[in-house]
Amino acid sequence: MKNDFYSRGRSVSDLKAHLVLTTKYRKKVFTSEMLTRLHEITENLLEKWECRLIEINGEEDHVHILFQYHPAMELSKFVNNFKSVSSRKLRQEF
Repeated sequence: MKNDFYSRGRSVSDLKAHLVLTTKYRKKVFTSEMLTRLHEITENLLEKWECRLIEINGEEDHVHILFQYHPAMELSKFVNNFKSVSSRKLRQEF
């Protein structure tokens, strides 16, 4: 990556999180269209939280998301927000 650091005010950081989300009972429910739409939802949501998406990948029963975030962000609040927003939008469309 060219710009690995997140600069905000006087601080410079390089914090990354690897988020793995699985379906209930590991049921194989994700289709390729759903994974593509989830990629778009993830990009939009991370942009609102002032984060950078590094990579997103998934299979039929789980999703991996690697992103960079700033130290002031509360990861637990982001994960709760991500789960609620993504599930609501995917249910509406599929």
